[in-house]
Amino acid sequence: MKRKSVTFIAGIMVLFFSLPQDIYATSWAYSFVVWEGYVYQVTDEEVERIEEEIGKVTAFSDMDQLPGNFSNAYREGTKYFSIEGTDPSEAIAVEISEDLYVKAYKEHEYLVKGINDNTGISFSGLFLTGLLAFVGVSAYQFRKNIRKKS
Repeated sequence: MKRKSVTFIAGIMVLFFSLPQDIYATSWAYSFVVWEGYVYQVTDEEVERIEEEIGKVTAFSDMDQLPGNFSNAYREGTKYFSIEGTDPSEAIAVEISEDLYVKAYKEHEYLVKGINDNTGISFSGLFLTGLLAFVGVSAYQFRKNIRKKS
């Protein structure tokens, strides 16, 4: 009986750890900013004519991906502007110093979401909770059986 329980729990643990996990790299291929849920790759191309301020960096890290208007290169407060004659869904301007702006091109959707953006329950989290509950109940039953025998 004991051997079957240990084998079952080991099988469950192997299954759990073989599930895909989200892994985020901390090595960046290029400098970027996130705006409106999309990554914009920042270039060296200077922008002469900006229109209006459309946002700013709300989170900076050169090590971790963060939710919001995140950047791996520009500090919090760095401003984004629309570019005269360019749709912001294609490119935006990033202010790198007073009166100096560079172009950032839209690349892809930014997949990191904030804590409040998560609308579902993680399968692995749910599975781990169930596994812990199973182990707890099994341990309780085991102790109960031992006490009856003594």
